[in-house]
Amino acid sequence: MDEAKTIERIRELAREKNVLLLAHNYQRPEVQDLADHVGDSLGLSIIATQTDAELIVFCGVHFMAQSAAILAPDRTVLLPRMEAGCPMADMIDAEQLIEFKAEHPGAAVVTYVNSTAEVKALSDICCTSANAQRVVQSLDADEVLFVPDRNLAAWVARHVDKRVIPWHGFCVTHELLTADDVRLAREQHPAALVMAHPECRAEVLDLAHEVRSTSGMLEVAQHSEAQEFIVCTEIDMLHRLRLDNPHKRFFPASLNMVCSNMKLTTLRDVQAALCDPPSFTVEVAADVREPAKRALDRMLATPRDA
Repeated sequence: MDEAKTIERIRELAREKNVLLLAHNYQRPEVQDLADHVGDSLGLSIIATQTDAELIVFCGVHFMAQSAAILAPDRTVLLPRMEAGCPMADMIDAEQLIEFKAEHPGAAVVTYVNSTAEVKALSDICCTSANAQRVVQSLDADEVLFVPDRNLAAWVARHVDKRVIPWHGFCVTHELLTADDVRLAREQHPAALVMAHPECRAEVLDLAHEVRSTSGMLEVAQHSEAQEFIVCTEIDMLHRLRLDNPHKRFFPASLNMVCSNMKLTTLRDVQAALCDPPSFTVEVAADVREPAKRALDRMLATPRDA
């Protein structure tokens, strides 16, 4: 079946089964183009709580579908490729977090949403790359355990008046980018504004004009007077940036920044999930979902000026 016929069949199934199709900014361009909403993981999960759709197809990785299932327990959440995981999320498990907490009694636990439901359930509060500084600063504790991303933790530590103790996890895709890559890109595009995701190494962030989440990059690109941008994050973020800003130019900081897990999901996988929902359903047990939801809810309730 060719791509056009696959797309037509997906749309037919979506209408028949009352489906909401969500795609992360790092998904293949053709999957993004088919989706009802494209965005970051938490933003898409919040959209999942606001829909009347019976089925939610989350084109992303496993922790993202878990978050949607946590926040929208009355919806059926499908992940088109069940093996699509996140290496960073897998760098800490519940047992390791329990040990980490025991080593630092009294410290608050802030967990990046790029984590498993079991780790979220043991946390005081969650955060995103967009609100991590605000969340950490809002806490009464003087010491904060930040899991699992050491790079985001280091970025936050620069901007808060608390001791931030990082776990040693990292995003394998963002870790690939070096300062030399950014310098070369700047030599090739000297007029370009550099936007970097805070999952990048500190040496990369030091060379950026803007350090932003994916949603933040969209805002910068829209409102900046700059006409050219070097983008330091997963390469298919450029698809969304180009669609939203057709008169501006976007260049990848490195062609190596490809998340293999994000690229697993194809249009045929989406169709397969819609044809057999039970085989692709992501569920979170109640004893995990309830404390994980509390950690997410606390984040969502954090005052914006904290």
